[in-house]
Amino acid sequence: MDKRVRVRFAPSPTGGLHLGGMRTVLYNYLFAKKNDGDFILRIEDTDQSRYVAGAEEYIFNCLKWAGLEPTESSVHGGNYGPYRQSERKDLYRKYAEQLVKDGHAYYAFDTPEDLEKMRHDFKTDQNPSPQYDGSVRMKMRNSVLLSADETKKLLDENVRHVIRIKIPEHETVSFTDIIRGEVSFDTSTIDDKVLLKADGMPTYHLAVVVDDHLMNISHAFRGEEWLPSAPVHVLLWKYLFGLNEMPQWAHLPLILGPNGKLSKRDGAKYGFPVFAMSWTDPKQMS
Repeated sequence: MDKRVRVRFAPSPTGGLHLGGMRTVLYNYLFAKKNDGDFILRIEDTDQSRYVAGAEEYIFNCLKWAGLEPTESSVHGGNYGPYRQSERKDLYRKYAEQLVKDGHAYYAFDTPEDLEKMRHDFKTDQNPSPQYDGSVRMKMRNSVLLSADETKKLLDENVRHVIRIKIPEHETVSFTDIIRGEVSFDTSTIDDKVLLKADGMPTYHLAVVVDDHLMNISHAFRGEEWLPSAPVHVLLWKYLFGLNEMPQWAHLPLILGPNGKLSKRDGAKYGFPVFAMSWTDPKQMS
């Protein structure tokens, strides 16, 4: 391999670790060990509204019990910290602003009421769930439609806003997945995802690309539920760092139970996961 293997497991501290998460850890850990590489654990806690006290400690305890301890983490240290995204908050905005400057993203000043109205006004039988995409972008309150002076005035007045990626229309985005081979997407089916939220925290889309770049991640193993987001991430890699810098991806298939996707309820019902310590959601105790 051309560069040192560095993989990461990036859970959110929103509850107990489930079987699918442990499988992802196992793939990362074994791949790193086989290639004399590094296994990084990064806590993705940008959604503070879903944060659960004790969940991060529980994740570390589960990995330690399973013998799958990271090379680098908020507990183990390392040269690429901090390893909690909430502690990296200040560095994401500059990348979002760079995307705006380069014409690949824009400021959106729409209120929750504006967004609700959009979903109502543009709803049709053919499109029952309208998205904030290229077809409605010019009908909303954002810096694509507003003049530079109007946009500057709103920013100077600290009007609440988000930064959205400007998805190009009628393009094909492709990448080679280690498991699935060549995968392609039509950008016309993708909405302008929020990259930076009104509170200044990044969404997963921006944070995962920036952090994988800054932490020199070489390979990324993640569940196939993230496959629909892949074209957004490919575009961000292209716009910010170049596609040659993008990690090799492997989207792992879902673990299925008797009735389809294995849920956390199924896990409890069928005895999975089986860890040395049990997880009790503090919210259920209050």
